Amino acid sequence: MFNQHFCEQFNVGSGFAPVAMNTNPGPTSDWISMRDYGRVTFIFIKAAGTAGDDPTISLKQATAVAGTSAKALALNTIYKKQAATNLFAVGTYTKSTAASSATNDTFVEASGTWTNSDLAEQVAIVILDVRAEELDNDNGFDCVQVSIADVGTNAQIGTLIYLMGEPRYQKDILISPIID
Repeated sequence: MFNQHFCEQFNVGSGFAPVAMNTNPGPTSDWISMRDYGRVTFIFIKAAGTAGDDPTISLKQATAVAGTSAKALALNTIYKKQAATNLFAVGTYTKSTAASSATNDTFVEASGTWTNSDLAEQVAIVILDVRAEELDNDNGFDCVQVSIADVGTNAQIGTLIYLMGEPRYQKDILISPIID
């Protein structure tokens, strides 16, 4: 496991390309299978937009990459960097949890959502980390998806990248997470 290339440890994919998030519905990632991975980290990056058009991030789980039997997956921890115009001076992440949420953060675990009431007008990086054992494995749930609710009528650019980690099978080319 030592001296492995990054691509032998992580499978990086595009949840959604940079897009104006004021579409209806808002941007949604592919369903990705965690069957062959122990963890996925979603990285949401956004530009500043208009106050009041705050993105709401939703996390769901399903039994297949077709979105079969989709239901909410409790979203109870995020890490974020956010600032008014740029992130150059923001050196560390703020951890926010449902039990101890950071200023302006709202978690609704039952619906798998998180939002921040200052997020629209700021640039930000928001990270969600999901371990495979957090899914409803007893009922066959092994796929996850992230979506952003329609942010309103004003333009606000965002993108989502995911890193599949802890592969169950070590290979030069890791298994695709977008197939069952």
